[in-house]
Amino acid sequence: MGRRSKVRWVTAVVGGSALLGAGTIALGARQGAAQAPAPQPAQAGPPATAKPGELGYTDTPLIPGQKWRVHDVERPAPTRVAPGVIASAPPSDALVLFDGKDLSKWAQRGPNNEIVDAKWPMREGYFETGAKTGSMFTRESFGDVQLHVEWAAPPVVAGSSQGRGNSGVILMGRYEVQVLDMHNNQTYADGGAASLYGQWPPLVTAPRAPGEWQTYDIIFEAPVFEGDKVVTPAFATVIWNGVLAHHRKELLGPTAHRTAPKYVAHAPTLPLTLQDHSNPVRYRNIWVRRLVRAS
Repeated sequence: MGRRSKVRWVTAVVGGSALLGAGTIALGARQGAAQAPAPQPAQAGPPATAKPGELGYTDTPLIPGQKWRVHDVERPAPTRVAPGVIASAPPSDALVLFDGKDLSKWAQRGPNNEIVDAKWPMREGYFETGAKTGSMFTRESFGDVQLHVEWAAPPVVAGSSQGRGNSGVILMGRYEVQVLDMHNNQTYADGGAASLYGQWPPLVTAPRAPGEWQTYDIIFEAPVFEGDKVVTPAFATVIWNGVLAHHRKELLGPTAHRTAPKYVAHAPTLPLTLQDHSNPVRYRNIWVRRLVRAS
């Protein structure tokens, strides 16, 4: 829905599929590949009494242009599919944001809002969200990007709904692709893993088990403003564990909890953010490619 900008893109490859044009992606299976299992309904979690808000709300605002409320309790959950195995080494023109060795490309805010070195704990080849230390953001700023992120929810399951393996990949510090443990975990449809938080559920849900490494490959088109006016909205394509979750989906504004989206003009490039939601989510192998819109 919404306007489609007439933008042409330089061809890029993501997880073996080529981006052929604005919003177009090649989905053909490779010759000789095993047949994918049939989609399965979203798995329900173990019987339990949900806490208020865990499965959604009935008193939030309507999402613009949709019949659903933000985090609507009645919105259907995505169908579940089984992800395959993918390769994810950075291409030659990528900027590696984390290679398993240090967090020099990242920073956080100190007690007086000053920029300080990242404090999230480093482990063997990965780092982990630093619970209650604040979100972490890149020292460099980005607009249109191809972004690869690998993450893993805690291997020991604790909590439920939004309290289980919760973090987020936030483009420009405003537009969140949700990170959440979705293995036998129920929550509101627009708040599950790979959702454009509070706006669009993924086309399908393709989780791996807790503790297993998962991948996001994201193509993000930054919004364009003239003064306070939105000339072109933001768009996101998200591939989760090799499965298409969003195909150039229009973002309706910044993502937020229990709040209807509305654009506010901002700079053309801003840092990428990883959210601290007080859950010990792991990250590794993060790289980004700046995309140039063809004239």
